[in-house]
Amino acid sequence: MPRQRFDTSVPTVLVRLDRNPFHHGTLGAARSLGRAGIPVHAVIESSTSPVARSRFLHSVRVRPGTDSSAGLAALLRRVAAEITDDPSHPVLAVPLDDVSALALAGHRPGLVPRFLLPEQTEEQLLRVADKAALAETCAGLGLPHPRTELPEGADEAAAMAWSLGLPVVAKWSRPWLLPAGHGLRSTTIVRSLAEVRELYARTAEAGSRLLLQELLPAGRDLDWFFHGYVDSAGHCSTGATGRKERSWPDGAGLTASGRWTVNPAVDRTARELLDALDYRGVCDLDFRLNSATGAYHLLDFNPRPGAQFRLFTDPDGLDVVRALHLDLTGRPVPPHSPVYGRRFLVENYAALSLLASPARRYAPEPGGGRGRTECAWFSADDPLPALAMGRAWLAHLLRRALAALRGALVARRAGPAVPPAAPPARTSTDQLTPR
Repeated sequence: MPRQRFDTSVPTVLVRLDRNPFHHGTLGAARSLGRAGIPVHAVIESSTSPVARSRFLHSVRVRPGTDSSAGLAALLRRVAAEITDDPSHPVLAVPLDDVSALALAGHRPGLVPRFLLPEQTEEQLLRVADKAALAETCAGLGLPHPRTELPEGADEAAAMAWSLGLPVVAKWSRPWLLPAGHGLRSTTIVRSLAEVRELYARTAEAGSRLLLQELLPAGRDLDWFFHGYVDSAGHCSTGATGRKERSWPDGAGLTASGRWTVNPAVDRTARELLDALDYRGVCDLDFRLNSATGAYHLLDFNPRPGAQFRLFTDPDGLDVVRALHLDLTGRPVPPHSPVYGRRFLVENYAALSLLASPARRYAPEPGGGRGRTECAWFSADDPLPALAMGRAWLAHLLRRALAALRGALVARRAGPAVPPAAPPARTSTDQLTPR
C-alpha cells in the first residue's frame, strides 16, 4: 500500500506557458497526481493538445495570449474561483516550464495563501534559470561549469568562439523569451564563425544575451541528471540521479531515454548546491562528465519538474510532484525508495535518436539488471494522449519535411552561397585549434 496520505480536497493546477504540444512532463504530472485521487486542472497552450486528452485532467484552460506574468496570475485566480466553491480553499499550482516558475515566484506574495507555492522569489530562480547567471553562480561557488563567454558584439563573438575552440555551444541566457515560430533554439552547437556571427545578429530578436560555452565532448555514459524536491524545512528526501542514454538532438538535447542509476558524485554535488542556494521546491539539474578531468560539470538548472521526472517513481508511486503536494498540504513526505535500473522512454524523440545514431550509447547495467520501462505517452490506463500525440507528431514531421524541401528548392535557384569571411588572425598567445 502507498505510504503517502494525500489531502485530495486540495486540487492542483498545472501551469505551462510554453507552446510546445509535445511536452510529456505535463502529462506525467497529470497522471501522477490524478492516480492519487487529486483533482488536476491545466493551463496549457491549447485545449486540443494531446495532453488535454488525458482522463486524469478535470479541465483545461488555454494559457494567456502573452507571456505576461500579471496575466497569468489573474487567470489563475479565475481558475481557482471556478474549481473551488470556498474562496479561502487552497489550490496547489505546479509550474512545468521556466517562465511559469518565474511568473509564479514573482507574484507569490499576491497568490498565497489561496495558492500553495514553495518559498521562492523570482530573483532566487533567476540565479539558476538565467544561463549567464548560472555561470556566475557556479563560478562563485567553485562548481565545475563549462567555460563560458558573453560577447558584446559579432566580432567579439567570433573571436571568443575561436578561443573556446570550434564547435561551441551557443545558448540564449533567457530562452523563455524566444519568440515562437522564428526558428531560434535555446541551445545550438555552432561549427563555424559565420554561424556564430549570424546567431549573434539575432540577439534583439531573441530577447536575451547570447552566451558561448566550451563544448564538453559527448560520449558513452557521460550525461547525467538529478531530480529532487526540497521541502519547506530544507530537506531533500526525494532526490535521485539518472543516466541519459539517448537524447534529441543527439548528444546535446532533451532526454529521450534515461535510466535510474546511482551516481554518488552527482548526487552529492547536487545536494551541496541546493544547500548553498537555500533552495526550496522541485528542481532538475543536468550534468556532463569531463572525462579528461573526472569532474561533473553542471550544464543546466531548471527550477521546476523536468520532463522526465516520472523516471524517479518509487515502488509506492512517490515522485517529486507528489512530494510537492504532500509537503505543501502539511503531509509528511516519506523516504524515497530507489528503483535502480528503472527506465523512462519518450517514444517520439527516442525514435528520432535511434534513426540518427543506431549504435547503443550507454553501457549495460551492472550484472545485466534491467528495470521496468515507463513510456512518456503510452499508458494502458490512459491511452488517448498517445494516440493524439501520434497524429500530431506525424503532421509535425510532414510540415518540417515540406519546409526543408521548399528551402532546398529556394537555395538551388539562388545559386552558390558566398563563402564566409576568414577567421580572425591568431596571436602568439592564442594557439587553440578548433575541435
